[in-house]
Amino acid sequence: MEAEVALLAQSAGTTLVALMATDAWHHVRDGITQLWRRTQPERAETVAAELEAGREDALTAAAADDQETLDELRLQWQGMVRRLLVARPAAVEELRTLLDRLDPGGSAARQITQHATASGRARVYQAGRDQHIAER
Repeated sequence: MEAEVALLAQSAGTTLVALMATDAWHHVRDGITQLWRRTQPERAETVAAELEAGREDALTAAAADDQETLDELRLQWQGMVRRLLVARPAAVEELRTLLDRLDPGGSAARQITQHATASGRARVYQAGRDQHIAER
């Protein structure tokens, strides 16, 4: 169960931060806040405020192409969601349903960013998924 919770929390953190800078923001904020209201009502207002602050950080980071800040935000939300799921295991299905509703194709969670540098005669091979190299 712990591996499932960790994977779901990772997906939630990635999806949440990816959607912070989109038109879906209000749905994301409302859905996550409602999840906390049902599972940990004493923390719901704090989480709502952290969502707003996180969105401002995400918008600023996205405009500046600041991947480090976006990565930190993803990890922050991944940790918060994981702690929620560990404390309230019944929230796993509710979160999964919410993520499916917010990001039906799962495209936000599968966002891939790659950077590479080659010099001299070096080569760089990168792939977001399968890669087959048939050089001789």
